[in-house]
Amino acid sequence: MAFILTRIQVGDYSAWKPMFDEDRPGARQSARGYRIFRGIEDPNEVFIQVEFGSSDEAEAARERLITSGVLDRFPDKTGPTVVEEVERVGGA
Repeated sequence: MAFILTRIQVGDYSAWKPMFDEDRPGARQSARGYRIFRGIEDPNEVFIQVEFGSSDEAEAARERLITSGVLDRFPDKTGPTVVEEVERVGGA
């Protein structure tokens, strides 16, 4: 299992979310699921976790996302970064 993690300052969450839902780059076409988190102090700071069955799937999705240029409109961002879980304590 592997994940893509991305942090974006979206400016206006309500305007950004429908664009995210469209997934024009097809970055989530092979994803098992995703989670979106919003900052408490700044709800327009968004953290996205997308889960994949393998690191190869995650790397391919990351490449589609970068190549598409959809993240270029957000100057304040971190990622997309492909990661693997190494430890989980508690929770589901």
